[in-house]
Amino acid sequence: MGIAARVAFTIGLTMLAGAEGRAGTATRAPFGTAADGVVEAITLRNSHGMTVSFLTRSGKIIDIEAPDRKGVMANLVLSQRDFAAWDGSGSFNSIVGRFANRIDKGGFTLDGQTYALPGSNPKTGVSIHGGPNNGFSGKLWTAKLFERAGASGATLSLVSPDGENGYPGELSVDVTYTLTDANVLRLDYHATTTKPTVINLTNHAYFNIGGAASGAVYDQVLQVFASHYTPTDDRSIPTGEIAPVAGTPFDLRKPRPSGELIYAANPQIVMARGLDHNFVLDKPAGVALPVAIRLHDPRSGRQMEVRTTEPGVQIYSSNGFNGSTIGANGRPLRQSDALAFETQHYPDSPNKPNFPTTVLRPGENFRSTTEFAFSTDAKPFK
Repeated sequence: MGIAARVAFTIGLTMLAGAEGRAGTATRAPFGTAADGVVEAITLRNSHGMTVSFLTRSGKIIDIEAPDRKGVMANLVLSQRDFAAWDGSGSFNSIVGRFANRIDKGGFTLDGQTYALPGSNPKTGVSIHGGPNNGFSGKLWTAKLFERAGASGATLSLVSPDGENGYPGELSVDVTYTLTDANVLRLDYHATTTKPTVINLTNHAYFNIGGAASGAVYDQVLQVFASHYTPTDDRSIPTGEIAPVAGTPFDLRKPRPSGELIYAANPQIVMARGLDHNFVLDKPAGVALPVAIRLHDPRSGRQMEVRTTEPGVQIYSSNGFNGSTIGANGRPLRQSDALAFETQHYPDSPNKPNFPTTVLRPGENFRSTTEFAFSTDAKPFK
């Protein structure tokens, strides 16, 4: 039984039975108690039986149950063993902010004022994923659930105080998770600030569409709609170059098995021990939510399409997993057990004037949308 099913069971079989047949249902249940309060699990269910479960602790996606070509359900994200593991798992499957990915030089300068980021690595000068306690990944968010025809969801809300982790401005953030009857998980981000600041939000879910327990993703076929990428130094900080993918292993404009890229004899990939790079997404004119990524698992027939308003996506082949983290069902998590698709602005954008801006000012609205669409090869990608 997946986590989503267990959570639903805890709120009573009567409620679960009553939810069946409705276009979209959203339920909540206590998941565990931490020092800062009760962490809840929210479960969304659509009319096809697909479910998505996530926590009020940093919006951690703990379960996505979707069918293969034979209708067999499986969890498509890596999971943790229990509440204690989830509650201390940092950015694992979490909302990441205030600034996802990396900022160099121990901080940034905005409008002539320099802001030091106290969570920066003292040796490298790099701050990652929002700073101490992984920024937003350690936060307990409030949740408001909704149900409507063809969809259900929840809006998670948080206020980050002025100066938290070195970032200026009181930042008010909403992230809305919606599961539709088209088997699409949609994440809508919105934020406002009281002072000029920088912002970069994403979700760090680890996907294995063959099933979380199916092993390495080498045979899963990956396509990325990006003609350029941002090369990095040995600290994973972009050099500032926006380089063409043509003639490199990063050219995924045509589908290729993921293993071909993860094990490519390329200095960038060897240095990162796999994929940990930002792709500069192609943006067709007039397309509000263009396709960024397509992923196909030939064994199960499952497919996932990622669409986003963001200019980039950091693809990470879980290079840091070395077996010391034990996932659900007692499985040690290892390198290449999953792929993370972190839709976002480019790393170190506040220190790279040639990158798209991440500045947010009072009176402006930060908005971003990413969709994860699940299907099978019974209906191949067009």
